[in-house]
Amino acid sequence: MGQETPKAKHARNDSLVVIDNRTGKQYSVPITHNSVPATFFKFIRAPAGPDDRPEDEAERGLRVADRGFLNTAVIESAITYIDGERGILRYRGYPIEQLAEKSTFLECAYLLIYGALPARSQLSHFEREVLLHGIMHADATKFFGSFRYDAHPMAMLTSAFAYLGSYYGEANPSLQGQTLFTKCAKGDPEALQNMDKQIYRLIGKAITLAAMAYRVRQGREFVVPPTGMSYAESFLYQLDHLSPTDSFSASSSASPSPSPYKPHPVLARALDILFILHADHEMNASSTTVLQTGSSLPDPYSAVAAGCASLYGPLHGGANEAVIRMLVSIGSPNNVPTFLAAVKRREKVLSGFGHRVYKTSDPRSFIIRKIADEVFAVTGPDPLLDTAMALHDAALKDDYFVSRKLAPNVDFWSGLIYRAMGFPMDFFPVLFVVPRIVGWVAHWRQMMLSPEGVKIWRPRQIYVGPSERSYVPFDEREAVQGPGKEPSIVIHSG
Repeated sequence: MGQETPKAKHARNDSLVVIDNRTGKQYSVPITHNSVPATFFKFIRAPAGPDDRPEDEAERGLRVADRGFLNTAVIESAITYIDGERGILRYRGYPIEQLAEKSTFLECAYLLIYGALPARSQLSHFEREVLLHGIMHADATKFFGSFRYDAHPMAMLTSAFAYLGSYYGEANPSLQGQTLFTKCAKGDPEALQNMDKQIYRLIGKAITLAAMAYRVRQGREFVVPPTGMSYAESFLYQLDHLSPTDSFSASSSASPSPSPYKPHPVLARALDILFILHADHEMNASSTTVLQTGSSLPDPYSAVAAGCASLYGPLHGGANEAVIRMLVSIGSPNNVPTFLAAVKRREKVLSGFGHRVYKTSDPRSFIIRKIADEVFAVTGPDPLLDTAMALHDAALKDDYFVSRKLAPNVDFWSGLIYRAMGFPMDFFPVLFVVPRIVGWVAHWRQMMLSPEGVKIWRPRQIYVGPSERSYVPFDEREAVQGPGKEPSIVIHSG
């Protein structure tokens, strides 16, 4: 690819020299933060060559092709840093290992959104506002009641966030003016207050909406968020609360009356740490979707609903569910060698190993492994645990997987933990969305606060379709037929 040139004694020049062999012209492209501006390449122009089509637009400058954004930086961010080669994940500079051990989810939320660890009074204020805004309007009962009992919880949650936007006209730039949130970049106190209120609502109502989606499936009445509980405790309470006097443990002889239900502290802390680990992960698919949507300046609820839809996809939010289905299909530790052999023949898929970003171990996987032990001590071991351990150990000793840098990721253990806590598999993506909303609003807020303003995200394409052609009347057309070339015939079921 690149060839070394003779070394000369000169000062470092942070630029890239590009020679266009079509024209012989030389260009100097500035390098900033180890990146080059893609827009610069628009100035590299050449006359159309013999193999160029008019649609290639050679005379209008080069385009940069990057299918799947494998090496495209779309924004400057101060929120999350990932070094996939060394297995590093930091929120605002703080290693994820330290935060998981010493922090809480809402403290990490404050850190990600506002950029610094809060003082005690700041955290108390933030927690109070978030939990206070967990209450839903009574009409939400009718909204969730309109779904079928077997509706997928992610379909309900995605719809619910869009539905929230209908309540808060003060959060809609289409109604209040397109500078509603971009005014925050100039320090407008009313705009900042309005923005923070929407952030409180989104984080606070996330667990309420998720619990409502869960209870639709259970056929239970919805629960008003409790007071005096942490964020994770409140979520578990809303999921499992049965009555004002329910109790999941036997009452002592000294207190014969049942006590109000409170989630097990080990499970609540485990969920809180899982929320920390999933709070943000830089420019992943759903965060990018939120920013892409947010760049047109809709209300933040619409942007978050778009993020939910992105995360709903099996390539993003469904990985831990795929792990459980894989372990079930393996059946027992004795079948692990046969399964791995099938993976090598590309007959099976190894879920929960490897990562788009991490080329070594996922740093979150070590933390989550410890959490799994603590959860299993309360719930009892999952029947799939032995199979998971056998698969884990065998893959890490096999050169085939080691050479391909396929180490366990966060999804390998999180599904087992959620399953042990009693969550159905189709609820796993919801448990991903709830904490990730913090990352989404942190990135959305950062974009709104940009001193350069917000530019709508409008990527280019490379057009490879037909050149200009004239309309053909029906009688002169030749039908184009074949699979994928014409509408399919479908079966109508009523």
